Amino acid sequence: MNIIDRRPNPKGKSHTNRQRFIRVAKETIREAVKRSIKDRALGDVDSKEVVDIPMKRINEPRFHHSAQGGERDHVLPGNKEYVAGDALPKPRGGGGGGGGREGSPDGEGEDSFQFTLSREEYLDVLFEELELPDMAKTHLKETMGFRTTRAGFSATGAPNNLSLLRTMRKSFARRISLGRPKLAEMAAMDSAIAGLADRSDRSPEEEDNLIELRAERENKVRRLKRIAYIDPVDLRYNRFEPTPKPMAQAVMFCLMDVSGSMTEQMKDLAKRFFLLLHLFLSRKYEKIEVVFIRHTSEAREVDEETFFRSRETGGTVVSTALAEMQRVITERYPPEDWNIYAAQASDGDNFSSDRAACLRLLDQLLPLCQYFAYIEVLDEQAVDIFRDDNNASVLWRDYKTALESHANFAMKRVFSKADIFPVFHQLFAKGRKAA
Repeated sequence: MNIIDRRPNPKGKSHTNRQRFIRVAKETIREAVKRSIKDRALGDVDSKEVVDIPMKRINEPRFHHSAQGGERDHVLPGNKEYVAGDALPKPRGGGGGGGGREGSPDGEGEDSFQFTLSREEYLDVLFEELELPDMAKTHLKETMGFRTTRAGFSATGAPNNLSLLRTMRKSFARRISLGRPKLAEMAAMDSAIAGLADRSDRSPEEEDNLIELRAERENKVRRLKRIAYIDPVDLRYNRFEPTPKPMAQAVMFCLMDVSGSMTEQMKDLAKRFFLLLHLFLSRKYEKIEVVFIRHTSEAREVDEETFFRSRETGGTVVSTALAEMQRVITERYPPEDWNIYAAQASDGDNFSSDRAACLRLLDQLLPLCQYFAYIEVLDEQAVDIFRDDNNASVLWRDYKTALESHANFAMKRVFSKADIFPVFHQLFAKGRKAA
């Protein structure tokens, strides 16, 4: 039995209910998110999503009177057929009159519920089961890689680290232990002295009392001057110590073929894959660098905007992209310090004279990489032809030899927008282990 809180929402309750609803409808939401990848425009991959959920999947169980059996009294306005005491026949089929579910256009017989996911919720669902495999290498740097952690309190420190609460606690304890007079006590004593001093008909006892009060007041004034309200000995500062923090450094190389053999539809598929990859990396990992490399017969490292927007074209020499990646690794990313990942997208074409150089460079790069994924984008009309490895492209056949000898290498084909997320999920699913 579910107990449903029907009270007006206090502050923050709506967010809690929303997250609970997402957990309950997680499978349906996940399916809708996967479908949305193929329907979205390239620039809207990371926007919010409206999800349709069949009502029967979110109905809450509740107690209600059974529609069948029992004795009931009904008032039937306009009844001309029955009188009091007559037994009404049961509806055929056990249904009852009203409902109107049979006319729904989707055949489910249920209304649907629309639910809008925010951008953050959408990306959480999209990438919740993905990770970079074998994020293992760590490097402890000498000049960085340290973090400050709380280490108690100290009697010295910078003014901005002063702990007011601890300082006042020390001051209060010291004043109590040393018997520093309180201001309220001094005010009461001054009032008593003034009251006695104003009287001209003081008795001998009152005169002695006035003398004692004045002497006691002088003593308390001396103690007030000697015992400070806050003394330097009371000061306490928050203490922080630098502790070594292993830095797991990672770099992702994105290699994309933009030659003339790549049609606009193929380039769109490749860009969708890399855009999804870029979102995944920036969402899941705070400290990761991404290197973008475009190639035709020549390759060059570019920025993110150029990688996704530029329209140059030319011949196809795949080895130039691998050579550019090797150059960047040598100059900036020593393999002993960095987790190196690579994703390459191409239509599989390559000059025959480049095949040997391409395989040689790939064999040199794979031992340096934690993981290397090759995506071959093909025309949707060629699905039946290229499903068979016997009709594979030049690059696919060449890379097939690397697949057999390197466990950290993976190859997948993409024919349409609907293939993008399933392939991406297979390549970066949690638990996938490279060599």
